[in-house]
Amino acid sequence: MNIGKPVQLEQAVDERHEKVESGFGDVKIYPAYLSQQFHWDKEAEFFNLLLSPSFLATVGYEVFGSDRLELIPHLATLFDPLVVQIGFALKTSLEIDGKNSHLYADSLAHALVVHLLSRYSTNSRQIKAVTGSLTQQQWQQVIDYIEANLEKNMSLTQLAEIVRLSPYHFAHLFKKLTHTSPHQYLIRCRIERAKQLIVMGNLSLAAIAQTVGFASQGHFTYHFKRLVGVTPKVFWQQAQEL
Repeated sequence: MNIGKPVQLEQAVDERHEKVESGFGDVKIYPAYLSQQFHWDKEAEFFNLLLSPSFLATVGYEVFGSDRLELIPHLATLFDPLVVQIGFALKTSLEIDGKNSHLYADSLAHALVVHLLSRYSTNSRQIKAVTGSLTQQQWQQVIDYIEANLEKNMSLTQLAEIVRLSPYHFAHLFKKLTHTSPHQYLIRCRIERAKQLIVMGNLSLAAIAQTVGFASQGHFTYHFKRLVGVTPKVFWQQAQEL
């Protein structure tokens, strides 16, 4: 995905040579089994989203009932707003959350693959409907795990395995029940635990950030202010005045 200035891209893909214009937001799809070489005429900035064939096969089976779906190459100019949105969301997450973005990145990756297989693959099947709901016992198991492992960089797959569901179905049932994504729910739980620790006053803000699973104090401050309305330092000062 081109995230910089327009460039002329010379590409050799599976012995097919061509020159194409690539502007901001343009997307190209290159299946992993094709040989690929690229050259461009000036400074350029691209964002590469690499998806393993085994991941595509797994999601294809979970969502469409087939693990033999293949992406169709799209080597010319292609603009897909959803792919661009997911790409920038992943880029922003990596910049803000760094290595502690597994749950969010995992969720976005699943959404991206479902979209790609729906529109740019050999698939001719409809998405299997997501029915049912999480039972009270399943919900409690998930919540207990999240609460006990706030400091860990958990993934969507790990949460889904707790209740023996596919990540795709788990994410849909979770949002149906809570009206939020697993990632946003985890962030809220971390912030609530942080508020408790701040009021207790036994740890520094940096230590609290690490204790509840944030990659850095800056990452902690960003989400704390977004959800609480003030920075952790201001919240601490207000707690001292009570």
